[in-house]
Amino acid sequence: MYARSVIEAINLFHDELTAVRQNIHAHPELGFQEVRTSALVANALAALGYTVHRGIGKTGIVGVLDGKCNDSARSIGLRADMDALPILEQGSHPYASTNAGVMHACGHDGHTAVLLGAARYLAETRNFNGRVVLIFQPAEEGLGGAKAMLDDGLFERFPCDAIYGLHNWPGLPAGVIGVNPGPMMAAADHFEIHIEGRGGHGAHAYQTNDPVVIAAQLISALQTIVSRNVPAPDSAVVTVAAVTAGNLQAMNVIPKDAHMVGTVRTFNPVVQEQIIQRMQEVVDGIAAAFKATITMKYHRLFPATVNTPEHAAFVADVATELFGADMVVPNLIPSMGSEDFSFMLQRRPGAYFRLGQGGAESGCVLHNSAFDFNDAVIPAGSAMFSRLVERSMPLVSGR
Repeated sequence: MYARSVIEAINLFHDELTAVRQNIHAHPELGFQEVRTSALVANALAALGYTVHRGIGKTGIVGVLDGKCNDSARSIGLRADMDALPILEQGSHPYASTNAGVMHACGHDGHTAVLLGAARYLAETRNFNGRVVLIFQPAEEGLGGAKAMLDDGLFERFPCDAIYGLHNWPGLPAGVIGVNPGPMMAAADHFEIHIEGRGGHGAHAYQTNDPVVIAAQLISALQTIVSRNVPAPDSAVVTVAAVTAGNLQAMNVIPKDAHMVGTVRTFNPVVQEQIIQRMQEVVDGIAAAFKATITMKYHRLFPATVNTPEHAAFVADVATELFGADMVVPNLIPSMGSEDFSFMLQRRPGAYFRLGQGGAESGCVLHNSAFDFNDAVIPAGSAMFSRLVERSMPLVSGR
């Protein structure tokens, strides 16, 4: 019964949270540029009585609050990302982006509102014995804002015994919570390959070392790495995403070189190393076969986002308490997408979970120019964060 009262309490200010979310949506900011958003968050936290720390990881904000008691020596971290994407919004709602070419196409405006909702509830009730650390992170979209906050001493300055984060998920019905006791999202690596051949006249191809032909062979060979080297139970992806060579206006000219870029996604570090090794072997082999010079630069971007089993189970249990077992997916299929919350989970135990928002069936998917966060699920996300804190650090009876 108490769990239901948490949702009811947050519902009382649902309209205010919706207004905050739509305000942030109308003023999106790219990674490490979240000046307005950070100020909004910091001012809101200060008004609620939090001790506010600005400039953690450039534009990140940390808010700290003690419960009614703080003799448990425990602290729980809750994280939300704040940045937008360089996408021109196609939506027609009255709170559409006012920053041309930038929009909240991944729902980070909603994540920020959700955590502010939990912040308000926890400040008004303080029904926990310990300390809550609210982490409003900048630059999740490929810029490594989580790592920037860690490099600024996040967990040394604000110790956390466990850390939790969420992300909206259009593929789940609205309000459904999805979690997995292991990998939630893949490691994301990028690669660049340069093929140096010998150009010439298209009619005299025998006088050239055609980098286009070499690129075609290399692309085909790279696609065999996962299918012929990675065990079937282990998921992995090798994608060549773009190739450039020659000039579309020069139909009788063989270019001297070609470039390609792509991404590798893995869950298992052993598989990751195996793929890197095999890619280099394939590159070297194709180079030798065609007597060309091929160089590969490999960049590790984000590690896999891997939940601690006990904390994932705890998320599922809290969600069941709040919403019922039929609203919980405890073994959600992992995504090959990536998330820099992984850096935080490498440093502290915890869990990353999905907040269903629906809409995928109608094309409302992440990173789409018509995407809009479903405001109806804000209280569910805020209640999840709040109960994770209360149940992790319960008050002793009578206090």
